[in-house]
Amino acid sequence: MSRTPNHEFQEWWNKQRERNHDLFSAASSDEDPSTSGNGNGNGGSVGGTRGGNAYHAVDVRGKFSDQTVEKSRARSARQIRFFYFLKLQQIASSIASLAGASLSVLRTANRRIVASPTDSSSSRLYRIIKFFLILVIVLLGFELLAYYKGWHFSPPRPSVGSKELLDWLGLVYASWLDIRANYLAPPLQSLANVCIILFLIQSVDRAVLVLGCFWIKLRGIKPVANVEYGKECLENGISDDYPMVLVQIPMCNEKEVYQQSIGAVCILDWPKERMLIQILDDSDDIEVQRLIKAEVHKWHQRGVRIVYRHRLIRTGYKAGNLKSAMGCDYVKDYEYVAIFDADFQPGPDFLKKTVPHFKGNDDLALVQTRWVFVNKDENLLTRLQNINLSFHFEVEQQVNGVYINFFGFNGTAGVWRIKALEDCGGWLERTTVEDMDIAIRAHLCGWKFIYLNDVKCLCELPESYEAYKKQQHRWHSGPMQLFRLCFIDILKSKVSVRKKANLIFLFFLLRKIILPFYSFILFCIILPLTMFLPEAQLPAWVVCYVPGIMSILNILPAPRSFPFVVPYLLFENTMSVTKFNAMISGLFKFGSSYEWIVTKKLGRSSEADLVTYAEKESDPTLQTGGMHRSSSEPGIADLTRSVTGITKKSKRNRLYRKELALALILLTAAIRSLLSAQGIHFYFLLFQGISFLAVGLDLIGEQVS
Repeated sequence: MSRTPNHEFQEWWNKQRERNHDLFSAASSDEDPSTSGNGNGNGGSVGGTRGGNAYHAVDVRGKFSDQTVEKSRARSARQIRFFYFLKLQQIASSIASLAGASLSVLRTANRRIVASPTDSSSSRLYRIIKFFLILVIVLLGFELLAYYKGWHFSPPRPSVGSKELLDWLGLVYASWLDIRANYLAPPLQSLANVCIILFLIQSVDRAVLVLGCFWIKLRGIKPVANVEYGKECLENGISDDYPMVLVQIPMCNEKEVYQQSIGAVCILDWPKERMLIQILDDSDDIEVQRLIKAEVHKWHQRGVRIVYRHRLIRTGYKAGNLKSAMGCDYVKDYEYVAIFDADFQPGPDFLKKTVPHFKGNDDLALVQTRWVFVNKDENLLTRLQNINLSFHFEVEQQVNGVYINFFGFNGTAGVWRIKALEDCGGWLERTTVEDMDIAIRAHLCGWKFIYLNDVKCLCELPESYEAYKKQQHRWHSGPMQLFRLCFIDILKSKVSVRKKANLIFLFFLLRKIILPFYSFILFCIILPLTMFLPEAQLPAWVVCYVPGIMSILNILPAPRSFPFVVPYLLFENTMSVTKFNAMISGLFKFGSSYEWIVTKKLGRSSEADLVTYAEKESDPTLQTGGMHRSSSEPGIADLTRSVTGITKKSKRNRLYRKELALALILLTAAIRSLLSAQGIHFYFLLFQGISFLAVGLDLIGEQVS
């Protein structure tokens, strides 16, 4: 019985031979000699030419074709088995890697749970979050059972008198559907709508600030000084035109940065007889006090007018320290005071760029300069902080300074008119944000402020999440303390209604209260709840599109950080729990709202800058006979050597339970969103939950073993 010709295989074989001559040659070498002749046997070949090349068509109807097909099938079977073996090996390797990574994370978590200190787990907010976590886990289990039984397609209608467990659970689920649709979802939707409105108002405010900044850049608007202090006066021996300036450096146990901060102000380009430096040391460490005294003595021996002050009774933190220093008798001889925190290093021309703005502006109280961060690329945490603070200085401070002559004093890198400080009551110890307090009181007294975006002062960012969290808690609880204290004073003040409205509604309510409130409530509470109460919904544009646009606007002042726009969005939402907790604590005087913890520094900030200063000092072309410098080349060399010799101390990572509990809540809600096939909500909840998990395990920022 003859076989039916397999034309499809023959056509495929011919195409393969045409495409690859080497394949044809290899196949020809395997043919049976008895079947590869001139076409007189069971099998044959057909010759032809195409483009000058010979090609053959194989007839697969005889014995040769059967052997070839069987061999091909056997070879294909071995290849398939080998292919699947490789796939299984890859899958096994991936599973092993994933298991290893998961095990490593679990070990890290377990080690930190057992050995690491934790944040306060007894706070009211933590207890609320823990209850919320238990609730969503129970609801998820209930929903999984409902999906397994198909109750989500048709609600169960069991008999009331049934004693079957599933019938009883079905009755509970049916009741739950009625309760959540009629009683729980409506108030949740109303709360969500309120938060959405607040979100949109704050987004409009942010967009207006960005437009104002663009207009300033487009028109080249910036403050211009009426006078300029150059080298001519000093070369001619005329220094009386330079006003008397007091420079203050308040510090407390600043062992890592005291040398470079003192050195930076001692080389300020200002006549030494017209400047006095106060080192205001609140350290309670005897060794640190001794080191700072020795550093002050060293610069005093080199001709710098510098004094060391130490308080025996440390009350009022930084505000008390500054208040005590301003009470000295010799302060009355000075017209302006420049304030620098211990990790700030101004450039030599800082005073020459700031003090001239006071001349001819008798109602000017403050000249604030911009911060720049030399460790902004140290880790992910510092990169994200740089995005936030770049927007604050480039947009918020600049726009407010140009259009309304008011903004919050940043506490450092600024120059005050001493008369303005005295006029508004001086430094008060009533809040932990003494800088914002005195700025508001000066504004209510009619004084104006100037912000100089092009004058930069070096400083460093917190590199560990622990330090950053404590800093943010103080920065967000202090304004709430101040709002309670000065609300009546704002209403009774003689400033215009426009300025009162700006202070109450924009400065405090919108940017200090509403922002942390809706960020936490909307994205950490309402969004997970809508997964379990699907009758209440958050539109996709609220979850994804508007936050994305706002993140892009925030990142515009730091365009190099654009690749971090998504981590920035997730991290800002993660920080909302800290900011919300601080805001509530300060508003209602809960917990440690009045606690002041000095932000830990590592002494990174001025190494490169001081080396530059040293090069300038050693350059004879930059030195003149009439220039009065407050430093010498050996002093700079000693300072740079001390900076380069600083080593980073090891720290212990912490465990943050509020963040971990919220991570579990969001991941649980992400699982529930899968059942509802809500794509955007799922991805947002998943990545936001992972972000909370990383922060809760202290896996962001400076890492230690």
